[in-house]
Amino acid sequence: MTIIDERKIKILQAIINDYILTGEPVGSRTIAKKYNLGVGSATIRNEMADLEEMGLLEQPHTSSGRIPSNKGYRLYVDKLMGTGSLTKEEELRIKEYILKSAMHEVDKVVKEACSLLSELTNLTTVVKAPSVKSSYIKSIQLFPIDNHNLVSVIVADNGVIKNQIIRLSQMPGKETIQMINEVLNVRLRNLSIEQINLEVINKIKNELSGYDELFNAILPALYETLKESEKEEIFVEGATNIFNYPEYNNIDKAKEIISLINDKENLVDLIEPSNGITIKIGEENNFPEAKDCSVISAQYYFNGRPIGTIGLIGPKRINYSRVVAIMNKVMIELNESLKNQLLE
Repeated sequence: MTIIDERKIKILQAIINDYILTGEPVGSRTIAKKYNLGVGSATIRNEMADLEEMGLLEQPHTSSGRIPSNKGYRLYVDKLMGTGSLTKEEELRIKEYILKSAMHEVDKVVKEACSLLSELTNLTTVVKAPSVKSSYIKSIQLFPIDNHNLVSVIVADNGVIKNQIIRLSQMPGKETIQMINEVLNVRLRNLSIEQINLEVINKIKNELSGYDELFNAILPALYETLKESEKEEIFVEGATNIFNYPEYNNIDKAKEIISLINDKENLVDLIEPSNGITIKIGEENNFPEAKDCSVISAQYYFNGRPIGTIGLIGPKRINYSRVVAIMNKVMIELNESLKNQLLE
């Protein structure tokens, strides 16, 4: 491992801070003027050359200043950036926003958090919504709407609620609907989609003997609802935010990022965190289209287990300490809100 002395560390930190702020390559004269490091521009220039040799800086053009490399950003994020802080007003706004959205279903609460993150960070926000696939059925209820239509409401143990309209030739009586609800809940409660097999369906069919039309209408509708819920839903907020950064004025880079955002399957892998709040920089993202991006992601929880992921996509030149502080606060409030929903 390369040992970097304190002076080089301070110069590297100053260069990255300045580049994050301006987006312009940073020269030794700029560092000497703006940052009180106690050395002249000639010394700084020599140190910058050493930092470039170490792979921590890059020189995009022969006569220009330096910019951080992926390795330089990695060192900065891991060791050098300060802990970001939010104003009391920002903290209160996040808390109130999540609290207000908590009146909705889980997936809507998460989408609201996604929207808030996009607005506060000015980055593109991606959320992988909770799925019924890895969860268990908590309850199923059928409610009559009119003389020919029922609505089925399926609640999963991760808070996801799915509903579907079921059309019948004739609406059964209240007692019959109640009986069917009881049968469905006894047979399907605490089962996952994979566990609803032919044996389970046959048991339900036997218990609903004499109600063939109801069985033939309700079971396929319920199964289709659950199968549809297997698909991972991806929501994107602030897709155009990234174009506020001059890095994406380049048409080729713009095409790459548009292609990435439109590829929902790759987005799921891109925002997959490893532990806590995860920051992946440049080529760490394993997607060619994301080689000039940083991705900050975290999981959100319901009933003590992770049920989805939120990710922020931006250029490598972002204010990491502030963005991480915002992400951390939003995730704390979101997880607390989901926990409270569980207790209600």
